[in-house]
Amino acid sequence: MAKIKVTKVRSVIKRPQNQKRTMEALGLNKMGQTVEHEDTPSILGMINKVNHLVSVETN
Repeated sequence: MAKIKVTKVRSVIKRPQNQKRTMEALGLNKMGQTVEHEDTPSILGMINKVNHLVSVETN
């Protein structure tokens, strides 16, 4: 499968609890942190939910 790099670019302060939990589930805690995930439908759904808080790169 393809890999996706997800970088946290905005804060989760004053965001709904479900968006905060989604960011934690993606493994993004600190600003500027980058994680790499497989390109699965569940990961893409989580990214779509918080797309205004993250930056996405494909490999």
